[in-house]
Amino acid sequence: MESSKYIDAINKHRLNLTEKEISSEIDKIVAENFDSNNNKETYKEIYSCIDLTSLNSTDSKESIWNFTQKVNDLEGLDPEVENVAAICVYPNLVRTVKESLTADVKIAAVSAGFPSSQTFIEVKIAETSLALADGADEIDIVINLGLFLDKEYQEMCEEIMEIKEVCRDQSLKVILETSALLNPVNIHNASILSMYSGADFIKTSTGKGYPGATPEDFFVMCMAIKSYYKTTKKKIGVKVSGGVSTTKDAVIYYTILKHVLGDEWCNNNLFRIGTSRLAAILLEEFR
Repeated sequence: MESSKYIDAINKHRLNLTEKEISSEIDKIVAENFDSNNNKETYKEIYSCIDLTSLNSTDSKESIWNFTQKVNDLEGLDPEVENVAAICVYPNLVRTVKESLTADVKIAAVSAGFPSSQTFIEVKIAETSLALADGADEIDIVINLGLFLDKEYQEMCEEIMEIKEVCRDQSLKVILETSALLNPVNIHNASILSMYSGADFIKTSTGKGYPGATPEDFFVMCMAIKSYYKTTKKKIGVKVSGGVSTTKDAVIYYTILKHVLGDEWCNNNLFRIGTSRLAAILLEEFR
């Protein structure tokens, strides 16, 4: 029998919108607000919220060293443009980033059996601990989708809690893999449970094996954050990843964020975009 506290957490934050209503609301938000956000100042803000990501099977110490040097080269290039928020890599390459990074940029590592989360909790704890010891400032993990879909909420949440305990004051981003969650209610419930379990950010997707983010999924997550903030006064961040590769895509997500959560969330303390391509595109836009 599931512990009632997890069911109670879900019941305090119900999603009362149908899929059709969600789509209609997004269409309205974008139609009314996109143009006012589609400008160079917004591009600069979005750029500073990027987690510049390299998560390839072919990544090596040399390739990640070169990847980091590109970020170093951008530091201070334009005094009006803040650098990207973080570099995101596999945990075994955190030390390489740490040794080569001179820019004022965070180091994020995927961990805990990324991207499937299908391994022992002891392995998840060990991998996270090693990444932090090597210099990671932020950790990105995936919820155990199997546990969530089977409604084994206690075990799923306790895993997140144990990993957060290891992270201490370092930021923990919890990936929902929204395209695997099948419907908006599941996305909303997974968001609430992740925040309840100690997530500092909730994140849409791994970008591995499933379709990436959608505006609909992102909207539902923002609504969950808004509801959670109303009752707890805790500001939880949100990260969109998987397929955000054009300026238009980025501005749509920014527009939804700003409308639902307000200006307070429009900074890299509470908003991130995980991408490998968008940074270069944005640089061309505001130069």
